[in-house]
Amino acid sequence: MRRLIGAVVPALLAAPAWAHDSGQPHDEPPGWTLDPGIIVPLLVALLLFVVGWRRLARRSGQGMERWGRNARLFGTGWLILGIALVSPLHEAGERSFAAHMFEHEVIMLVAAPLLVLSRPLPVMLWAFPAAGRRAIGRLVASPAVAVPWRTLSAPFTATLVQAAALWLWHAPALFDLALAHDGWHAAQHLSFLVSALFFWSAMLGRHTAAGTAALCLVATSIVSGALGALMAFATSPWYAGYARLGLAPWGLTPAEDQQLAGLLMWVPGGLVHAGAALIVMRRLLRTAHG
Repeated sequence: MRRLIGAVVPALLAAPAWAHDSGQPHDEPPGWTLDPGIIVPLLVALLLFVVGWRRLARRSGQGMERWGRNARLFGTGWLILGIALVSPLHEAGERSFAAHMFEHEVIMLVAAPLLVLSRPLPVMLWAFPAAGRRAIGRLVASPAVAVPWRTLSAPFTATLVQAAALWLWHAPALFDLALAHDGWHAAQHLSFLVSALFFWSAMLGRHTAAGTAALCLVATSIVSGALGALMAFATSPWYAGYARLGLAPWGLTPAEDQQLAGLLMWVPGGLVHAGAALIVMRRLLRTAHG
């Protein structure tokens, strides 16, 4: 549970009020999204980690090699998350469904597992005074927080939650709602990120059996791949918000742009989950022959 909470804390701090496309064509190149609602939470999360890490560095000796590894994982995950949300990739996603899909894949398949692996909560807690650390510890251990976290981070529940987030938000009615309204678009992105954090926390958790993790990873590869395949083989655009744009910046029609987006979800997404399942199965086989 600590691994999950440690990953979700910086992610929630980095939850932005994303703006999205209005349906009007864009002629200028995509620019950087210098939105304080994105940048400030990202910097706060980084500040908490850095302050906590420095305090731990002054107090720890032999254990700093472990904390250094966590710092590298957190820094990499934080940087990738920041690039996805702030770089021109984010604004390009307002004009192209393929760019939008690539942004989602980067967040869910790269940034989320790195943040989970970094387990930043123990480090970030040290950014607070002793009384604050004790108060946070009591809150985390309370049934009101511990029970929902434990339930949602269970392997099968986390797998179902992520699958539901993917399929529901890609239904045309909900996706067009997210395209048209900033608040709904923020909810869409946040649900993708948080569901991915729950999922990877369950898959990478020490208490998750290797066979269970492999089964959930294979199931996720099939579920997400099926959605991507439906998009890739569709001959007409599903989403009115992108269809109104006409040609994507790279000269693709809305249908072709959607097909490319489907391939991005189907192939790279499926390979990541299938590859992770193979790694888990290898660990299981080593244990069996050990």
